[in-house]
Amino acid sequence: MPLSRATDVAAIQEARAALESRIAAAGGDPSSITIVAVTKSFGIETVEAALAAGMTTLGENYAAELIEKAAGISNDDVSWHYLGAIQTNKVGRLAQVTSCFEGLAREREAEAIALRRPGATVMVQVELTGLPGRNGVAPHEVQSLVERAQTLGLEVAGLMTVAPQEPDRARAAFRKVREMKEDLGLAEASMGMSDDLEIAVEEGSTMIRVGRGLFGARS
Repeated sequence: MPLSRATDVAAIQEARAALESRIAAAGGDPSSITIVAVTKSFGIETVEAALAAGMTTLGENYAAELIEKAAGISNDDVSWHYLGAIQTNKVGRLAQVTSCFEGLAREREAEAIALRRPGATVMVQVELTGLPGRNGVAPHEVQSLVERAQTLGLEVAGLMTVAPQEPDRARAAFRKVREMKEDLGLAEASMGMSDDLEIAVEEGSTMIRVGRGLFGARS
């Protein structure tokens, strides 16, 4: 039986090379832009294949999946990024295995993380889609949340956003996040996914989050 792309190490390596070519074509330096391999909805076999393919920064949207997969992997080189909305009642278990909380959106979340993982690395999620129910803070609230998280002793690495689908709006959103990141003196801008990474790179992304572009469609 042929390997699924999601568990085929060679296929993942080829997909990574293709992503790096897209980054370079958009004017970015592949060596300075982190690819977060999003293994959401894929099994532990995909995580193992991603690691074998040289991907060491992995992302999950759901707390239970991240906790389960982290428990099943014995690899000290893995950096787990939690990309989902942060539920304070799950922070305790997440804090044991998460290298970076990318979806920080409320002061109480920062307080919960600081209590359970002093000095943890976080990113503040900026909401620019205008769609109801989306995680993130409005642009005018970003500075106060960053400062509160820093006061609590958290390491605020940068800002994260999920852009609107329309290319022009996506570009404006990415540009705004990059400008805010620079104004706040932060290092990272986590923005861009499989379909819009070129725009994100052109606008200054330092970190892209890719699932389908590495592993194929989710079943």
